[in-house]
Amino acid sequence: MKNIKTQVGIIGAGPAGLTLAIWLKKNGIDSVILERKSREYIENRTRAGLLEQNTVDIFKSLGVADRLIEKGLEHHGVFLSFNGKRVRVPFDELTGGRKITVYGQQEVIKDLVADWISSGGKIYFEAQAERIEDFETNNPKIKFIHEEEEGMIDCDFVIGCDGFHGIGRKTLPKESYTEYSHCYPFSWLGILAHVAPSSEELIYAYHENGFALSSLRSENISRLYLQVDNNDSLENWSDERIWEELAIRLGTEGWELKTGPIFEKSITPMRGFMIDNLQFGRLFLAGDSAHIVPPTGGKGLNLAVADVKHLVDGLLDFYKNNSMETLNGYTETALKRIWRAQDFSNFMTALFHKQEEHGSFQYSMQAAKFDYIAISKAYATTIAENYVGLPFEVFE
Repeated sequence: MKNIKTQVGIIGAGPAGLTLAIWLKKNGIDSVILERKSREYIENRTRAGLLEQNTVDIFKSLGVADRLIEKGLEHHGVFLSFNGKRVRVPFDELTGGRKITVYGQQEVIKDLVADWISSGGKIYFEAQAERIEDFETNNPKIKFIHEEEEGMIDCDFVIGCDGFHGIGRKTLPKESYTEYSHCYPFSWLGILAHVAPSSEELIYAYHENGFALSSLRSENISRLYLQVDNNDSLENWSDERIWEELAIRLGTEGWELKTGPIFEKSITPMRGFMIDNLQFGRLFLAGDSAHIVPPTGGKGLNLAVADVKHLVDGLLDFYKNNSMETLNGYTETALKRIWRAQDFSNFMTALFHKQEEHGSFQYSMQAAKFDYIAISKAYATTIAENYVGLPFEVFE
């Protein structure tokens, strides 16, 4: 049996778990990561690609942003379209120079894994966490299986960064939290294509046929989405039909959609989920284990990194000052940003997705909101500051 002693046991090598481990190590705090998938899998899993200003700043401060700086694409605004009418929300002007950076989550993971391993950090790939024990004491343990051998991590704290289906949240006592969930009546059909982006910035578009989003992963790879029914199937969407529908929904006068070979397709349900308590005893949650937002606002990865920032604050307070005060306030602090992100993601989802027919009350409300964005600097500022990410001090 593998018996491992460390200060912080981390379950999950996603953005939250890896960022936490690296940040703690730079402050002299030891940790071990368990990841149930292989290194190859997590480094090639397609996920989000939009980084807030806060997230980029954190990666730079941790010294893991060399490739991000070289390959990331800075965006200083976003285009919003409604029935072919397009407006631009300028981030620089409205947020004092804050911006977003487009850089695929799989690239973030590659950077973080490489840094962690090169620094001598311990990570067990294809290791299944089986149980979290004694988390109500000062000496919690993680029982796991790695290479068909049982193991145990003996630590001061357990951090569950293991996603929606992970053992982290399942271990929290059910009576310790309230669960909130909202499923939207539509999904996203997403594609990756070998073609240069059709716009220098993202385009969110409402159309009578449904929502569309023009995004990108690099200067040569475009990422695009279409609103589809929840019961739709990829079999119904040929490449030709996808490009035709994207051209219709994204179309505006003087603009043309570039097309190219599609090399990935997927359909993703739209939902929001969270719990209102992220801790119990010495067990803490971060990232998707505690909350999921619809991708419309680009908040998933960024919320995970924000959770980590608050956990690091608490763990440093404990190890430097022997105080649990900051950790005890972790949930309260983190929930302020989580609820803000849920609200913004829901706002963007409700604004740009077709929900009812033209002429309905719902449609007219959507049209009125869009018209207001075009004429109100205050309303546009609200969108911009939420999109690029509110500074941490706003919530403190």
